[in-house]
Amino acid sequence: MAYIDYEQKAAEWYEAWNSRDAQNICDLYADNLVFISPFVAKLGLSERGVLTDIQAFYSYVSSTLPRVPNLKFEPVANCIGAQGHTLVYRNQSSHIVAETFEYNDQGLIRLANVAFSTAPIKRKNYGSR
Repeated sequence: MAYIDYEQKAAEWYEAWNSRDAQNICDLYADNLVFISPFVAKLGLSERGVLTDIQAFYSYVSSTLPRVPNLKFEPVANCIGAQGHTLVYRNQSSHIVAETFEYNDQGLIRLANVAFSTAPIKRKNYGSR
């Protein structure tokens, strides 16, 4: 596999999701994507929370974006591993999310596995922000 700049991939991913544009988001993922998320199961799209191709993922994204009008992902950490990386971020509901990615030879996400904190994490207030 060719070298992947995980910092650049993270920046592209946040930009796509925070733009709330389904096509921009899906352009980051491979056609044979495996996407695993408890939110997929919660929405009733897959009992096990697994989507196995880009069409199913596009349907998920395009149907989810209107349900979450304030969607916003705030980076916390980019954890780089031997075969991919995990983005840790705070979502619009103040849940901490860890999303682990593996890439194909074209630099597209072929596997995404999402885990959410069980409760919102309170933000600490340091001064007047």
